[in-house]
Amino acid sequence: MGAADVVPGVSGGTIAFITGILDTLLDSIRRIRPSLITIIKEQGIKAAFIHINGPFLVPLFAGILTSIITLAKLISWLLVTHPIPVWSFFFGLILISVVHMLKQVNRFSIAKLALFAIGVVIAWGITMLNPIALEPSYINIFFGGAIAICAMILPGISGSFILLLLGLYTFVLGAVKSLDLAVMATFALGCMAGILSFSHVLSALLRKYHDATILFLTGLMLGTLGKIWPWKQVISWRTNSAGEQVPLAEHNLSPWQFEHVMQQPAHMAWAIAAMLAGILLVWGLEKFAKTRLNEE
Repeated sequence: MGAADVVPGVSGGTIAFITGILDTLLDSIRRIRPSLITIIKEQGIKAAFIHINGPFLVPLFAGILTSIITLAKLISWLLVTHPIPVWSFFFGLILISVVHMLKQVNRFSIAKLALFAIGVVIAWGITMLNPIALEPSYINIFFGGAIAICAMILPGISGSFILLLLGLYTFVLGAVKSLDLAVMATFALGCMAGILSFSHVLSALLRKYHDATILFLTGLMLGTLGKIWPWKQVISWRTNSAGEQVPLAEHNLSPWQFEHVMQQPAHMAWAIAAMLAGILLVWGLEKFAKTRLNEE
């Protein structure tokens, strides 16, 4: 989940759903509420820890944090030096994830398919938006974290991409790479506020309107494929907070158009191999999750 959350266009929530832990994650977070103070007073910290499913949450968030800190530099470097294989890998991952999520739907209907289409349109529209340039103040970082974490637990919508749209992605990623504790703590507090509030909403929707919610989320996932298409032409650039030139608006090209327009190789063999690796990874995770479920 941490590795996916670092990449704009890929959702950690997608990984949670594929591995079968999304419901457990939402249910555990939902238990963190003011009534927890009463449990601590009456039964102690250990009972409260068990109540919120601490043995599940602690290693999960430790893994996410470890992955973000250790992979931030690597993924930033790969996106600059080897963008086509990286985007192809995540394109294959999202593509097969759509198939995986559709398998979870028990009954289809016209209304539910309409929600699927709405999800596609909304996600596609979001990916077409141009980033804005928010001042990286502590208040903006806090609310950016609150908004982004909601997207991070949604299968389909990327929290990193939301940060990119807000103009905070490079700044926050730079803070992680340089271990700027003040910025990281502010962002973490925003994430905590966002996830504690939004998890209740998403959990209730999945319980009461499971198929409709899954189809809408799957539509969101499918709609983001345009953002992670491997072959792009940069239309305009912007200067980030570090004074570096980064893409602002991009145009998708076919591999053949890419070679003609950009005068660069399309690396088709690498792209296909990386895409298949993404597909095989999801397939393997699905099989692993089923095996664990059967064992339990």
